Amino acid sequence: MSFNALVLAGSRGGADPLAFYAGVSDKALIEIDGETMLARVVAALRAAGAARIAVSASSPAVADHAAALGTEPLAAEPGPSRSTAAGLAALGAPLVVTTADHALLEPAWISQFLRDAPAGADVAALLARRDLIETAAPGTRRTYLRFADGDWSGCNLFLLATPRAAAAIELWRAVEADRKRPWRIVRRLGPGLLLRYLLRRLTLADAVAHLGRTAGIRAAIVAAHDGHAAIDVDKPADLDLVRAIVAKAQHLPTD
Repeated sequence: MSFNALVLAGSRGGADPLAFYAGVSDKALIEIDGETMLARVVAALRAAGAARIAVSASSPAVADHAAALGTEPLAAEPGPSRSTAAGLAALGAPLVVTTADHALLEPAWISQFLRDAPAGADVAALLARRDLIETAAPGTRRTYLRFADGDWSGCNLFLLATPRAAAAIELWRAVEADRKRPWRIVRRLGPGLLLRYLLRRLTLADAVAHLGRTAGIRAAIVAAHDGHAAIDVDKPADLDLVRAIVAKAQHLPTD
């Protein structure tokens, strides 16, 4: 599949504690194994075959770095959903959307995501099961949605497959605002599905399909094959974990 890509690298305003912890001006410029997180994400997207890559940035330093990486800097809008809408308008569909703090992103995950996204879906999201995440990174703390088919965490990787995906962005904005409060996301399902959720009889795929129908689109989930796909860098403990994972991978024996 030919696709373009958008990397969300804006800030939420004010000083970023994680950037301060790492000793840099902006989170996207934090280095891991000698490369900025933004450079690692861009390299993964490029290796997966992205035709055009844009970076939504609110900081001049990040915008300059994005340009130096050969991507197209876009001015970040207030909030990630509006930035995504601007990216879709500029780049068109199909558009892969991810974040600059997805420092472990691998080309194989992107390719698998695109292969496994159901034909006909307007929007798809990659999620990972709790057991996979805890096997990949024991002790890591993630926010989980609990369904009949297991506990799931998002992987910061989305596919806006068709122009109809624009209808999903407002819904995505609401879900993103509640991402640390899963019960508020589930409340949007309505009484019938909410009861099924509470009884652990509702699957994640059914829930996402229902939310998509409320926006007039076909939405789907894709299951990650590697639990590391759910690990982003939100806090100092995440940064330390990611650096340790990368350092360990660098020292693995090769055949």
